Amino acid sequence: MSETEIKAMLLDKFGELFGDTDGVKVYFAPGRVNLIGEHTDYNGGHVFPCALTIGTYAAARKRTDKKLRLYSINFEKSGVMESDVEKLEASKEAGWTNYPKGVMWAFSLRGMQMDCGLDMVLYGNIPNGSGLSSSASLEVLTGYILRDLYGFTVTNVELAQIGQYSENNFNGCNCGIMDQFASSMGKKNHAIFLNTADLSYEYAPLALGDAKIVVTNSKVKHSLVDSKYNERRSECEKALEELQSVVKIGGLGDLTEEEFEANKSAIADDIRRKRAKHAVYENQRTLRAVEALKNNELALFGKLMNESHVSLRDDYEVSCEEIDLLVAEAWKVDGVIGSRITGGGFGGCTVSLVKDEAIGEFQEKVGAAYEKQFGIQADFYVVEIGDGPRTL
Repeated sequence: MSETEIKAMLLDKFGELFGDTDGVKVYFAPGRVNLIGEHTDYNGGHVFPCALTIGTYAAARKRTDKKLRLYSINFEKSGVMESDVEKLEASKEAGWTNYPKGVMWAFSLRGMQMDCGLDMVLYGNIPNGSGLSSSASLEVLTGYILRDLYGFTVTNVELAQIGQYSENNFNGCNCGIMDQFASSMGKKNHAIFLNTADLSYEYAPLALGDAKIVVTNSKVKHSLVDSKYNERRSECEKALEELQSVVKIGGLGDLTEEEFEANKSAIADDIRRKRAKHAVYENQRTLRAVEALKNNELALFGKLMNESHVSLRDDYEVSCEEIDLLVAEAWKVDGVIGSRITGGGFGGCTVSLVKDEAIGEFQEKVGAAYEKQFGIQADFYVVEIGDGPRTL
């Protein structure tokens, strides 16, 4: 569906649900894919994501009362979800609406209280549960809408911070800032080289020559993702405390591999040692990968992607058999420069760098092997890198 068609669909649905479309505005915020630097963002490390041209769209209009009415075309069975801007509370029954409500709540904590309610119709074209950050896209979109409709003064970096804060404290997932930052700060045909320790960043042109980024959706999402995500973060925080008893660091991202190896005995538990090793080594891989891209060394970039997957599989243990098969089959195809899991883990997507002439063979061979093993047809997306949030 084209963006014009999506806009028309949103306005039609808005009119159908809420009577008319006078004064309604339509907005978009992108999802993201992370090329390398996984589970480093809450460890004070570097990440290298880019915004996609798929994401979340919304038609929105202020009300004259305090009522909040939210509707998602993706979750039609839920119907219009009603609440009140003065009673923003997370609940299991609220489902997906906890994400926009969390952002409204986080705005209010910063002294930006909505003086009236809102009607909003949403539609997302990020595959649900794919690990391409539909939740961060929705959070950034909500913040962007609040800024525009209510005149709140916040920068795009602050939109990312507010989105992360709301997901941590309203929704209870202790994510880092990468997903929200990639959505709010996206730039067409560029990846974002972000130091999560101080939010310094630079845009890196994605000059991939005769290669493309291909995202493969496994169509599986194990329910472990939030609980295990929080567990991994907790394990890293404990390992950091132990390391800080012997070396002066603010985060695991401050260590080189050599410094980690020299001090790792301070970590009392083998599991925590593996988690910390991933955070340290992945951060260093990310630094080398960005340098490789700048030097047009795509083969080295791909090699580092592959090493990233092995670390996420063996040391961080956030992969799963479905994803491991997709990656292993990708590695067999001539013309695949690199392939790895992307996102929080336990399902979702892989990201691969594939030469143009090999894309067809890649989709055919990887897809056939995956369907044979698991009886699932994987989806493939040759992705485009887009800008951050905007008004349509």
